[in-house]
Amino acid sequence: MFRSRSKDEKAPAAKAPVTDSESAQTRDPQAPKGRPTPKRAMAQSQRRSVMNAPTSRKEAVKRQREERRVQMAKQREALASGDERYLPARDKGPVRKFARDFVDSRFNVAEFFLPMAVLILVLSMVRVPQLQNIALLLWLFVIVLIVVDSVSTVFRLKKRLSERFPNESRKGAVAYALMRSLQMRRLRMPKPQGKRGARP
Repeated sequence: MFRSRSKDEKAPAAKAPVTDSESAQTRDPQAPKGRPTPKRAMAQSQRRSVMNAPTSRKEAVKRQREERRVQMAKQREALASGDERYLPARDKGPVRKFARDFVDSRFNVAEFFLPMAVLILVLSMVRVPQLQNIALLLWLFVIVLIVVDSVSTVFRLKKRLSERFPNESRKGAVAYALMRSLQMRRLRMPKPQGKRGARP
Protein backbone atom coordinates (compact mmCIF):
# COMPACT_ATOMS: atom_id res chain seq x y z
CA MET A 1 0.00 0.00 0.00
CA PHE A 2 2.76 2.42 0.85
CA ARG A 3 4.44 1.62 -2.45
CA SER A 4 1.39 2.27 -4.66
CA ARG A 5 0.60 5.50 -2.81
CA SER A 6 4.07 6.95 -3.45
CA LYS A 7 3.73 6.19 -7.17
CA ASP A 8 0.38 7.99 -7.32
CA GLU A 9 1.87 11.10 -5.70
CA LYS A 10 4.81 11.24 -8.12
CA ALA A 11 2.75 10.78 -11.28
CA PRO A 12 1.09 14.26 -11.36
CA ALA A 13 4.41 15.96 -10.79
CA ALA A 14 6.03 14.10 -13.67
CA LYS A 15 3.16 14.81 -16.07
CA ALA A 16 2.75 18.53 -15.22
CA PRO A 17 2.33 20.60 -18.46
CA VAL A 18 5.00 23.06 -19.51
CA THR A 19 3.73 26.63 -19.46
CA ASP A 20 4.42 29.28 -22.16
CA SER A 21 6.66 31.27 -19.85
CA GLU A 22 8.80 28.25 -19.16
CA SER A 23 9.10 27.43 -22.88
CA ALA A 24 10.00 31.03 -23.67
CA GLN A 25 12.72 30.97 -21.05
CA THR A 26 14.19 27.79 -22.49
CA ARG A 27 17.53 28.74 -24.06
CA ASP A 28 18.77 27.43 -27.36
CA PRO A 29 21.66 25.07 -26.54
CA GLN A 30 23.75 26.64 -29.36
CA ALA A 31 23.13 30.24 -28.28
CA PRO A 32 25.59 32.14 -26.08
CA LYS A 33 24.64 32.38 -22.46
CA GLY A 34 22.00 35.05 -21.84
CA ARG A 35 21.60 35.99 -25.55
CA PRO A 36 19.37 34.67 -28.37
CA THR A 37 20.80 32.86 -31.36
CA PRO A 38 21.89 35.42 -34.05
CA LYS A 39 20.22 35.28 -37.43
CA ARG A 40 22.00 33.40 -40.19
CA ALA A 41 22.74 36.46 -42.36
CA MET A 42 24.15 38.38 -39.39
CA ALA A 43 26.23 35.41 -38.31
CA GLN A 44 27.59 34.95 -41.84
CA SER A 45 28.50 38.65 -42.13
CA GLN A 46 30.27 38.52 -38.78
CA ARG A 47 32.25 35.46 -39.82
CA ARG A 48 33.09 37.08 -43.18
CA SER A 49 34.34 40.27 -41.51
CA VAL A 50 36.51 38.24 -39.18
CA MET A 51 37.90 36.22 -42.07
CA ASN A 52 38.59 39.35 -44.16
CA ALA A 53 40.29 41.25 -41.38
CA PRO A 54 44.03 41.77 -42.05
CA THR A 55 46.23 39.57 -39.93
CA SER A 56 49.36 41.73 -40.08
CA ARG A 57 50.44 45.32 -40.69
CA LYS A 58 51.97 44.37 -44.03
CA GLU A 59 48.74 42.82 -45.21
CA ALA A 60 46.76 45.88 -44.05
CA VAL A 61 49.05 48.22 -46.03
CA LYS A 62 48.76 45.98 -49.07
CA ARG A 63 44.98 45.97 -48.81
CA GLN A 64 44.84 49.78 -48.49
CA ARG A 65 47.07 50.14 -51.55
CA GLU A 66 44.79 47.83 -53.51
CA GLU A 67 41.70 49.79 -52.43
CA ARG A 68 43.35 53.05 -53.51
CA ARG A 69 44.23 51.53 -56.87
CA VAL A 70 40.63 50.42 -57.42
CA GLN A 71 39.34 53.86 -56.39
CA MET A 72 41.74 55.63 -58.78
CA ALA A 73 40.64 53.33 -61.61
CA LYS A 74 37.00 54.22 -60.90
CA GLN A 75 37.89 57.92 -60.90
CA ARG A 76 39.60 57.64 -64.29
CA GLU A 77 36.56 55.91 -65.72
CA ALA A 78 34.29 58.56 -64.19
CA LEU A 79 36.39 61.37 -65.68
CA ALA A 80 35.89 59.81 -69.10
CA SER A 81 32.19 59.00 -68.69
CA GLY A 82 31.05 61.78 -66.35
CA ASP A 83 29.76 59.36 -63.69
CA GLU A 84 29.09 61.59 -60.66
CA ARG A 85 29.50 58.75 -58.16
CA TYR A 86 33.26 58.39 -58.60
CA LEU A 87 34.35 61.87 -59.68
CA PRO A 88 36.97 63.67 -57.57
CA ALA A 89 35.61 66.04 -54.94
CA ARG A 90 36.48 69.13 -56.99
CA ASP A 91 34.27 67.93 -59.90
CA LYS A 92 31.28 66.69 -57.91
CA GLY A 93 27.93 68.36 -57.52
CA PRO A 94 25.29 69.92 -59.77
CA VAL A 95 26.91 73.38 -59.61
CA ARG A 96 30.25 72.12 -60.96
CA LYS A 97 28.47 70.05 -63.61
CA PHE A 98 26.53 73.11 -64.78
CA ALA A 99 29.77 75.14 -64.91
CA ARG A 100 31.38 72.44 -67.08
CA ASP A 101 28.40 72.26 -69.41
CA PHE A 102 28.31 76.05 -69.69
CA VAL A 103 31.95 76.19 -70.80
CA ASP A 104 31.66 73.18 -73.10
CA SER A 105 28.59 74.57 -74.87
CA ARG A 106 30.39 77.62 -76.31
CA PHE A 107 33.54 78.60 -78.15
CA ASN A 108 36.13 80.06 -75.80
CA VAL A 109 38.99 82.17 -77.13
CA ALA A 110 41.33 80.86 -74.45
CA GLU A 111 41.05 77.26 -75.67
CA PHE A 112 42.71 78.28 -78.96
CA PHE A 113 45.57 80.02 -77.19
CA LEU A 114 48.04 77.15 -77.61
CA PRO A 115 47.79 76.82 -81.44
CA MET A 116 47.79 80.60 -81.80
CA ALA A 117 50.83 80.85 -79.55
CA VAL A 118 52.71 78.36 -81.71
CA LEU A 119 51.87 80.37 -84.83
CA ILE A 120 52.94 83.64 -83.25
CA LEU A 121 56.16 82.08 -81.98
CA VAL A 122 57.03 80.86 -85.48
CA LEU A 123 56.39 84.32 -86.91
CA SER A 124 58.54 85.96 -84.26
CA MET A 125 61.46 83.64 -85.08
CA VAL A 126 61.48 84.65 -88.73
CA ARG A 127 64.14 87.32 -89.23
CA VAL A 128 61.88 89.68 -91.08
CA PRO A 129 61.07 92.89 -89.17
CA GLN A 130 57.60 93.19 -90.63
CA LEU A 131 56.64 89.62 -89.55
CA GLN A 132 58.10 90.19 -86.09
CA ASN A 133 55.98 93.31 -85.72
CA ILE A 134 52.91 91.37 -86.83
CA ALA A 135 53.69 88.67 -84.27
CA LEU A 136 53.91 91.27 -81.51
CA LEU A 137 50.58 92.79 -82.51
CA LEU A 138 49.02 89.33 -82.64
CA TRP A 139 50.23 88.65 -79.09
CA LEU A 140 48.52 91.79 -77.85
CA PHE A 141 45.37 91.07 -79.85
CA VAL A 142 45.09 87.50 -78.52
CA ILE A 143 45.63 88.57 -74.92
CA VAL A 144 42.96 91.28 -75.19
CA LEU A 145 40.52 88.79 -76.74
CA ILE A 146 41.11 86.26 -73.96
CA VAL A 147 40.60 88.88 -71.24
CA VAL A 148 37.38 90.20 -72.81
CA ASP A 149 36.00 86.70 -73.39
CA SER A 150 36.89 85.60 -69.85
CA VAL A 151 35.20 88.65 -68.30
CA SER A 152 32.10 87.96 -70.38
CA THR A 153 32.13 84.31 -69.27
CA VAL A 154 32.38 85.34 -65.61
CA PHE A 155 29.37 87.69 -65.72
CA ARG A 156 27.19 85.35 -67.76
CA LEU A 157 28.04 82.30 -65.68
CA LYS A 158 27.45 84.11 -62.38
CA LYS A 159 24.02 85.19 -63.59
CA ARG A 160 23.07 81.69 -64.76
CA LEU A 161 24.30 80.10 -61.54
CA SER A 162 22.35 82.52 -59.37
CA GLU A 163 19.21 81.77 -61.37
CA ARG A 164 19.66 78.00 -61.44
CA PHE A 165 21.08 77.43 -57.93
CA PRO A 166 19.89 80.26 -55.68
CA ASN A 167 20.07 78.21 -52.46
CA GLU A 168 23.27 76.25 -53.08
CA SER A 169 26.89 77.16 -52.50
CA ARG A 170 28.50 78.47 -55.68
CA LYS A 171 31.90 79.12 -54.19
CA GLY A 172 34.76 78.38 -56.60
CA ALA A 173 32.49 77.46 -59.50
CA VAL A 174 33.43 80.47 -61.64
CA ALA A 175 37.17 79.96 -61.18
CA TYR A 176 36.64 76.27 -61.93
CA ALA A 177 34.91 77.20 -65.21
CA LEU A 178 37.64 79.66 -66.20
CA MET A 179 40.36 77.07 -65.69
CA ARG A 180 38.38 74.66 -67.85
CA SER A 181 37.98 77.28 -70.58
CA LEU A 182 41.78 77.55 -70.85
CA GLN A 183 42.01 73.89 -71.89
CA MET A 184 41.44 72.59 -75.38
CA ARG A 185 38.09 70.86 -75.62
CA ARG A 186 39.47 67.39 -76.39
CA LEU A 187 41.85 67.56 -73.41
CA ARG A 188 39.29 68.54 -70.80
CA MET A 189 38.59 66.23 -67.89
CA PRO A 190 35.87 65.23 -67.13
CA LYS A 191 35.10 64.79 -70.80
CA PRO A 192 32.53 67.21 -72.28
CA GLN A 193 29.06 65.65 -72.18
CA GLY A 194 27.26 68.12 -74.43
CA LYS A 195 27.77 69.60 -77.88
CA ARG A 196 28.73 73.15 -78.72
CA GLY A 197 25.71 75.39 -78.96
CA ALA A 198 23.60 73.21 -76.66
CA ARG A 199 21.98 75.13 -73.82
CA PRO A 200 23.10 73.72 -70.44
